[in-house]
Amino acid sequence: MKVVLFCGGLGTRLREYSDTVPKPMVNIGQRPIIWHLMKYYAHFGHTEFILCLGHRGEVIKQYFLNYDECLSNDFRLTGGNRVELYGRDIDNWKITFADTGLHSNIGQRLKAVQRYIADDDVFLANYSDGLTDLPLDDYLEHFQMRDKIGSFVCVHPSHSFHAVSVAADGLVRDLRPAVDSNLWINGGFFAFKREIFDYLKDGEELVLDPFQRLIARKELIAYRHEGFWACMDTFKDKQAFDDMNARGDTPWQLWRSAVNGRPPRATAHGAGGRNDPDSGASPPGPNGDRGMLAKVRGATLA
Repeated sequence: MKVVLFCGGLGTRLREYSDTVPKPMVNIGQRPIIWHLMKYYAHFGHTEFILCLGHRGEVIKQYFLNYDECLSNDFRLTGGNRVELYGRDIDNWKITFADTGLHSNIGQRLKAVQRYIADDDVFLANYSDGLTDLPLDDYLEHFQMRDKIGSFVCVHPSHSFHAVSVAADGLVRDLRPAVDSNLWINGGFFAFKREIFDYLKDGEELVLDPFQRLIARKELIAYRHEGFWACMDTFKDKQAFDDMNARGDTPWQLWRSAVNGRPPRATAHGAGGRNDPDSGASPPGPNGDRGMLAKVRGATLA
């Protein structure tokens, strides 16, 4: 199943980094957040990616064209320049790099890569700024059983604001942290049938008018995830991810449990939230190659 990754935005709320690198290339530990996300999908067998490039797209291209396997795999160095790797990350990945415009919205980026999705009946999509321990197979089973055109994962917001319930006369009925409320937001993990393109008109933002059309026809569903979810919207979010990584608290790295038998530690929702329109939840929104280092297999430049 193909995975469309939206990674062309300007990332203005993360300007400490986004002036020089696109937000998906901001590191968590020694790898960028987009790598963590792609590893997550690959863990469930989805290794064909379509990257919707825009702002500083050349940085993403060069990262994968010059991918250094040594950064995240054990290896043996012999004679000062001969490298023998004991594991590889991306040998079976197929990555299409598509320029979808500097100022395009999400809907325009999706429309721009329709030809690369081709005749696939179902595909996945992602904002490329969030990580989760979502059981993806369960999510897709839910999507297929309901047999609708669109689906997204909804999560509790993780920012430290309070949700308020107010009567018509201004009397406060309830006040509680948003994470403890019944408020759900769009988590940025999507599954679509190819019919989504029948609901997406030129220039439209994906989660606005197209989703309203789906809602009107009862063709949009949401999947509630109570586990870990966090996104990287601000510098504070970046620091939170770095702190988690430093102490080995990485619940999104499900692939590690498959390797060493020790699942990453679970934790509460991380820093980060999103206020995009959705359907009934709150409105859904290297190094050079050396010696035997592997470059991308099956990379396609577009």
